[in-house]
Amino acid sequence: MIKISLTVIFLLTVFMSQAQTKSFLDLPYLEVAGSADTLVTPDEIYIKILISEKDTKDKSSVEEQEAKMVNALKNLGIPIEKDLTTSDMISNFRNHLLKSKDVLKSKQYILKVSDAGTASKVFISLENLEISNTSIDRVDHSNLEEIKNIMRTKAVGNARARAVALTSPLKQTIGPAIHIIDNEAYNVGPQLQGRVAGVVIRGASVGKLKEESPKIEFEKINVSTNINVKFTLK
Repeated sequence: MIKISLTVIFLLTVFMSQAQTKSFLDLPYLEVAGSADTLVTPDEIYIKILISEKDTKDKSSVEEQEAKMVNALKNLGIPIEKDLTTSDMISNFRNHLLKSKDVLKSKQYILKVSDAGTASKVFISLENLEISNTSIDRVDHSNLEEIKNIMRTKAVGNARARAVALTSPLKQTIGPAIHIIDNEAYNVGPQLQGRVAGVVIRGASVGKLKEESPKIEFEKINVSTNINVKFTLK
């Protein structure tokens, strides 16, 4: 008799446990998708600068070119202590038996500026110093994560509005959200961590940079997100 009672208690416990862990999919629900997107202007522009003794036919050392570049950037009001970084100096040993005069050195820098106008001034200043091995490395936005969160909020709001529109004709209402999926499908372009596809230089060719500053325009960054939400139905 005691064994039977223990068995009944065990079965009741299992049943209650299963009831408590009942899947939300067993409830009447509505699943909808919401999306939101926006365009933002890049405020972090990274310029790659390469200084090489080869470019000057060994007439000017890396150190001399670097000093001129630093002075020019300071004159533009750029805080180089914060926004200019560099890699280690590279020596081009064509043969380890060559004399030191045949060893050409180069140095690479990454300069961060906040707008296209400043980028234009950097290109013209460096070109005047005969430092023309420069390019846009990438662009970014300082508040990108905050912008993504704003898009998430708008996407969820759009999902709820869609759910209300779908249930109103049925004389039903939606309840609390019981499942939310952030698809993390952010479409950010141009690619922030790679090449920059949306750069346009207007107003001057490279050969005329000394007389006229190029007008650089950047495509705006497209930040979009998609959210899936399941609402209970009443």
